[in-house]
Amino acid sequence: MLSVHQLSRPGLEPVSFDLAAAESIALSGPSGAGKTLLLRALADLDPCQGDVSLDGRERRNMPAPDWRQRVGYVPAEPGWWSDRLADHFQDWDSLAPLAESLQLKTAVNDRPVPQLSTGERQRLALLRALERQPKVLLLDEPTGPLDEDATAAVEALLKEKQNHGLALLWVTHDRRQAERIASRQFWIDRGRLREALQEDAQ
Repeated sequence: MLSVHQLSRPGLEPVSFDLAAAESIALSGPSGAGKTLLLRALADLDPCQGDVSLDGRERRNMPAPDWRQRVGYVPAEPGWWSDRLADHFQDWDSLAPLAESLQLKTAVNDRPVPQLSTGERQRLALLRALERQPKVLLLDEPTGPLDEDATAAVEALLKEKQNHGLALLWVTHDRRQAERIASRQFWIDRGRLREALQEDAQ
């Protein structure tokens, strides 16, 4: 599905890997190692070099908005361009079941963004990305601000989406979470990416 060949940018040495449909890869590494740089490069948010393709179609041959719809990105600190939450969704009513599965009250849509907790904003950013029905989802610490129950709810929803073909590249500092959600684990340090061996992950 997602094929990456010699992708690089300042702070990120050339990386190559493939992410299959319905696959989940966990990405770990120390602070400042290049995890976010890699996600932003894959999402085509920063200038970079190398080849990236989705289902055999080169990113360079695709309009940026089309690419970002197919390859969604949920940053660690989501941005909100309007204080009115409803402005960020096309059809909130259709998302109500997903919101409830993430332990969000349907009425949260009536609250201004500044009044939402960090955890609520993080889960809503995930819903915003899922509404676009991406084929690949890039997640930067999506459960970082969440408690154990909300974390479990996020993992369950993403596992359900993965079972329907969604591919995930998931940044996490939690080794146990990486073991739960991923079939492969990558490690990045000083901009150098490698696939973690089983003994590394233990």
